[in-house]
Order: sequence, then C-alpha cells, then structure tokens
Amino acid sequence: MSEDERDRTPPGDADLTRAPASSDGAGEQIGPYRLLQKIGEGGMGEVWVAEQREPVRRTVALKVIKVGMDTRQVVARFEAERQALALMDHPTIAKVLDAGATAQGRPYFVMEYVQGEPITAYCDRHRLATAERLALFMRVCDGVQHAHQKGIIHRDLKPSNVLVAVQDGQAVPKIIDFGVAKATSHRLIERTLFTELGVLVGTPEYMSPEQAEMTGLDVDTRTDVYSLGVMLYELLVGALPLDPKALRQAGLDEVRRRIREVDPPRPSTKVSTLGEASAVAARNRRTEPTRLASQLKGDLDWITMKALDKDRTRRYGAVSDLAADIERHLSHEPVLASPPSTTYRMGKFVRRHRFGVTAAATLVLLLVAFAGTMAVQAQRIARERDRANREAETAKQVSSFLVGLFEVAQPSEAVANSITAREILDKGADQIERELRTQPEVRAALLTTMGEAYLSLGLYRKAERLHSEALRLGRQTAGPGSSEVGKEMISLAEALSRQARFAEAERLDRDAVQLLRRLPGSDEVTVAKGLVGLAWALHSQAKSAEAEAIARESVAMYRRMPRPPDRGLSDALDTLGSVRFNKGDYAGAEPAFEEALDLSRRALGAHHPKTLARAADVAAVWVYQGKYPRAEEAYREILGAQRVRLGPEHPTLTLTLNNLGAVLYFQRKYQEAEGSYREALAINRKILGQGHPDVALNLRNLGQALDAQGRYVEAETSFREALAIDRKAFGGDHPDVAETLSFQSAALRHMRRFVEAEAAAREALAIDTRRLGPDHPRTKEAGGALGLALAKQRRWEAAEPLLIAYAAALEAKTGVEGDFSEVARQIVEMYDAWGKPDKAAEWRKKLASK
Repeated sequence: MSEDERDRTPPGDADLTRAPASSDGAGEQIGPYRLLQKIGEGGMGEVWVAEQREPVRRTVALKVIKVGMDTRQVVARFEAERQALALMDHPTIAKVLDAGATAQGRPYFVMEYVQGEPITAYCDRHRLATAERLALFMRVCDGVQHAHQKGIIHRDLKPSNVLVAVQDGQAVPKIIDFGVAKATSHRLIERTLFTELGVLVGTPEYMSPEQAEMTGLDVDTRTDVYSLGVMLYELLVGALPLDPKALRQAGLDEVRRRIREVDPPRPSTKVSTLGEASAVAARNRRTEPTRLASQLKGDLDWITMKALDKDRTRRYGAVSDLAADIERHLSHEPVLASPPSTTYRMGKFVRRHRFGVTAAATLVLLLVAFAGTMAVQAQRIARERDRANREAETAKQVSSFLVGLFEVAQPSEAVANSITAREILDKGADQIERELRTQPEVRAALLTTMGEAYLSLGLYRKAERLHSEALRLGRQTAGPGSSEVGKEMISLAEALSRQARFAEAERLDRDAVQLLRRLPGSDEVTVAKGLVGLAWALHSQAKSAEAEAIARESVAMYRRMPRPPDRGLSDALDTLGSVRFNKGDYAGAEPAFEEALDLSRRALGAHHPKTLARAADVAAVWVYQGKYPRAEEAYREILGAQRVRLGPEHPTLTLTLNNLGAVLYFQRKYQEAEGSYREALAINRKILGQGHPDVALNLRNLGQALDAQGRYVEAETSFREALAIDRKAFGGDHPDVAETLSFQSAALRHMRRFVEAEAAAREALAIDTRRLGPDHPRTKEAGGALGLALAKQRRWEAAEPLLIAYAAALEAKTGVEGDFSEVARQIVEMYDAWGKPDKAAEWRKKLASK
C-alpha cells in the first residue's frame, strides 16, 4: 500500500488496514502456526504472516482478536467474518484454511497469504492502460457477485481490500477483509449480530448513501455496486469522486450529508480539473491527459455514474450487470447505462428543496386545478368510452371470425378429421387478406393471434409475415409509441429468432423493452417477456455475460410480481438455465431447468410441447453428469410424446433427436446416434432451410458419429459443410465455429492430415479463449485437439502441456468431451518416443487403472 492510500484510509473497528510490518510478538506459537511478522492491524484484530510446518509446510495469513478486545460484540463480528469467508469459494476471494482459539481463548482463523498490493497501486505501478484496468476490475466484480450469490454483502469494498498478486505470470485480484460483511439470506453465526445505530459502518470515501444513513435497514447488494463504482472511478481517473481531505475535515453530519447529496463530477470532467495531477494520472495509464478525458467521455462516464447514482433504484441492480456493461464497452457494443434525463435531475432538485417547491407548486395548482378538472374529466370519460366501444367491437369481430374458420361450408367438407390445423390457418390468412382491408384494428388483432399459432406449428416464415403486417397496422392505428406496437415487436422478434436472425431479433427486443418502459403504467409481464427474448438473442450470438444479466433481470422482474404467470417465469428460468449450461455451469443450470419444468407442468400440463422441451433440458444436464441411461430413457419418452403432439416434422422434434443422439454417442452406440442425427438433419433441412444454424448443429453431430465409426472422409465432409453454414450465419468469431473446427481437427488427424488438423485446432482454441475464457470445457477440448495434432508431428514440447491439461480435465469429468484412453495412449507414445520412460510408465499405470 502506498503512503497516499494509507493516509486516506482511516483506521477503525470497521476498517482493517495493512499496518507497517511489525515483529512485536514474532515467534509466538498459535496452534500449529508460528507468527513471523505482523502485516495488518485494525480496531479489533491483527493479521500476521505465519508459518505452518505440519501436516503441510506453507506460509499463511493468520487473523486473531487483539488482547483485551474479546468482548461479546467483537467476538461475534469476528466469527461472522470467519463464517462469511468459509461460505465462499472463488478464485478472487481469499480462502479460509483453518480456525481455532489461542491458549488464552482468543479466536483466530487462517487464510491463504496474499502477497499483493492494493489494486490502484498495482495498476499505477505497472502503468496499466484503461482497457487493462477494466479487465482486472471485471474479475473483482466476478468475486463480489459470487459473494452476493452466497448471500454476503461486503460493505467495505475499497482498493486496500482488493489486493493484486501475481500468480503464474498473471495478475490475480483477491478480495479480503469481510469484517463488516452482512448476510442477506441466513445468519452467519448462531446468535444474531446487530449493527449498532449511530455507527458509521465502512470507509466514508467508498460508502454508499444508504450506509451513511447509519440504520443498516436499507443496505443490500447495490451498496457494494456503489463502492465498486467509487473504485472504478479511482481506477479510471486516479482520484476519488469526493475530495477525501474535505470529507475528513468535516464533522460526522456533514460527511453523511455529502455522501448522500453531493453529486461527483463525471470521470472525464474530473480528469480535466486535476491540474498537474492529470498528467501523472495519464502517464500511469500510458496516454495523455486530453486522450484520457476523451477515453472516459461517453460510455465510461455513463457506466461509472450509473454505479454511483445516489438513488439506488437507478444503479445497476447487480454487480454482474455492471460487469456486463463494461464488457459491452470493451466489445464496442451499446451500453445499457445512459445519462440521467432532465426529468430525473428535476426530480432530484425537488427532493433537495421539497418544502419550497411544494409550497410554490401548491399555490399554482390551487389556481388551475378547479378550472382544468371538469374539462379534463369530460375528455377522459369520452375517450375511455370510445376506446372501450372500439375494443368490444374488435373482440366481437375477432371471435366471430375465429369461429367461422371452423365452420364447414359444404356437407362434402365434413371429412372434418382430415382438415389440418395448418389448412385452417391458411384459410384464415387468405380471408383476412380478402375481407378485412377496411378494418385495420380487427385485422391487426387477428394477424397477431394467427402469427402465434403459426409459431407454435414451427412455421416461422409465415409467422414472421403475419407479425410484420400486424406491426405495420399497429403503428398506423395505435401509434408508433403505443404498447400494442411494443408487444407486436416482441412477437416479431421471436419469429426472427426462430429463423436464427438473432441480430435483428436483438434490435427489435431492445427497442420494444425501451418503448414499453417509457410508457406510464406499462405492463410488466410484457416487459419481462421482451427481456427473455432479448436474453435468448444475445445468448445465441455468444454474448454470454449480457445474456445472463438480462435473463436474471427477467427472472427477478417476474418474481417481484404479486402473482407471476407460471408460463412466463418458466420461459425466463429456462433461458437463464440455457445461458448457464452453455457456459459449462451445469450445477447452476440444473435448478433453473428444474424449476422451469415444474412451472410448465403446472401451467400447461405434463404433455404440452413446452413442458416436454423443459424435460429435455433437465435431461441434458444428466448427460453432462454422466447419467446416460437415465437421460436416454427420458429422451425416448419425450420423443414419443412429441411425435404424437407435434407430428413427424417439427423443429422442436429435432432438438430431442439431437439430444438422444448425443446420449447414444456418449454410450458408444455410434450407429444408433447416427440414425438419430440423420433424422434431425432431414427434418431441419426441409423446414428451416439449408443455411440455418440448426442444420449446422445436425451436421456437426453427425460428423462426430461418423468419425467414431472410422468413416473419416464422410465425417470431415460433414464438418466442412457445417463450418460453411456457421461462418455465414455467425461470422468467423463464434463458439459454434470453434466447436466445428475442433471436431474437424480430429477427423483430419485420423486421416493423417496433421498440418491441417493443427491449423483447425489453433483457430478453434483462439476463438474459444477469446469468447468463452480459458477455463470453459470447449476451450479445453480445443486445446486437447491442438495437443493431439502437435503430438502426431512429434512436436513434443509444444504438445505436452496441452495433452496433460486435456487429460486432467477429462479425468475430472467437468463436462469436457473426449476419450481419456485415447489421450492417455498418445501421452504414453509421446514419452516413449521422447526418451522419458519414467513418465511413460506413470501414464501406463493410469491407463491400466481405467
């Protein structure tokens, strides 16, 4: 920690600061730990570097209550911190290793020793550019989000509690000091721990307005969002939002007032007013002051100020939302944060001067109220009467029209059972075109209803045509800014999404949600439905972080409703589960899928097509948990029910056929898997067209089944065709492209085209590392494919780490696909040829034990 940082971080019971290293007490033995050096001291505790010699030898950090401070309240706070840390398991949160009490009865606990420095000091010392600082900050956000998911609010986030250590050449942030953490969903200790009224909990410079109230009643996860906003401001600007000297010199009431009411300047404005300090800040970010201000203007100003909003309802709802907006900025995508409107600023002015404004407004209102009331009331009554009459007439005509569709005009038509749903819909669409040209409102309502019916039948192009026309009529009759138009945009977006036109669907869903949210008293159910559609469109474009944030928002919105619709909440949970599943978070996907299934059963019945699709999602998790027989049985049952309900050719059917093929493939029933994949491919080619990404998925799966049967040329042809479709649909930088390349690499390797196999695997690894991250199962699969291709070229040094990592991932069964025996045999062959018999013998033993 730098001297400047120590100066602006005041010691106190709520703030464990890193004190200068001390040797007073060094050599003392506490349990199996020998104290070496004191590195931190706060109001209630001390932190020591300690050495453990048995049963393992390691250096740790030991925190112990200070002599004389073991009061009931301090012990309770200490135990709460220890329990909070024990609940969490995340690479950016310091781990608890042990706990106990000294011979004198003072509690202590042992954590991993983080040899790091505060995040701001680390960034400045290494002169990290703005983008590099943001990437590091996003990892901190991941850790705080993990704490929130475990029900823990830190309440004292600041640079000195986020240390950056270098591990394996990589900067790794570690969040420490949960000494004033608050649990949201459970008690951290058996006895209740109360925050004393009138005690300022936290560090003033990083404290949220609700913390400054000193009641503790309104503190939730958005408090940590605010503190992260202050930290982000400091990382970007090199200065705090509020002047720390002025804040420290003020009395307690003035400190609280400033935290609650004084709006800081935007980061770009602050940089411009720092004087000589701006040159230092810019130099630490490898740029010039004017360029730094320019970098911060716009997105980063908006993101930071949204996190720092005094009104917590306008802050980011979750830390993951803040991280997702930063990711959007780094990806050059539109951010969700936007500058406060004039109306909002006026609202804040009114809140600050409420008595004066209220008096003036009351006087004005009294002068105009009586004169305006009667005229407004009369207009409103007339308008509502006319609207009600129009809606009643429209409903009557829609009902009459739909009944007429099922009437048989001639006795010879009474082969009623031979008339299909599609024939009835086609007949209705023709009638709407011919008979309702002069009734746009009725026509729009019917087109919407029939568009939904076409969607359920899997006739997506027809549905798109009807919804497009309904949207045009809605803009004409209800107006472009009406709720009817917003609803129709969401329906059209779904039709586009089903055709894999995800970018178009995303734009429509975004516009619809923004339109509906601007309307007074907008329908929350429709907004939530729009968010579900938006999350799916983002997920399908591999924009995982934003997709998960939007899906969470939709789930939260449904849950806030007094009586949330089961069907809508089921859709939201299923989308959230799908996003988590594709990230490789199978443990997180399973509860979302299971709840979605329960809700769908309750709302639609056990045999409804949507319920069957939800059941297939749950079975997909079983596949990745290795429960193959159970998953196969479920898929066969679902497939049988779907054939009865949906007929022999429906897009939903192909999803189940794909999943059944996958579970057969994992059980090495390759010929059966091939049959399942071919049936899915035939249906999708006929219904969706040759260029649809679902066709590429079928081809990719078919290629795997062919490759496993030794039909390498057929497999490589299948992969090449899938690759062409995916590149055209998604561009070159998409995880689906990478997955196809990984599989193609295997087929090429089996055909002894090793150089081509290496090139395909390298491209796959680059895409997956960039889009999914180094720890995703698909990234590990791509690394394994590259290792195998290199090994076949006898490039042992380059192949070794990739093969070892791939084999470890397969052995750990973390959702990574591949044959452990094949990889282990290749490792044995490599070490034999490389002249390393000891290592070859070690891997022969592993292979024999499988």
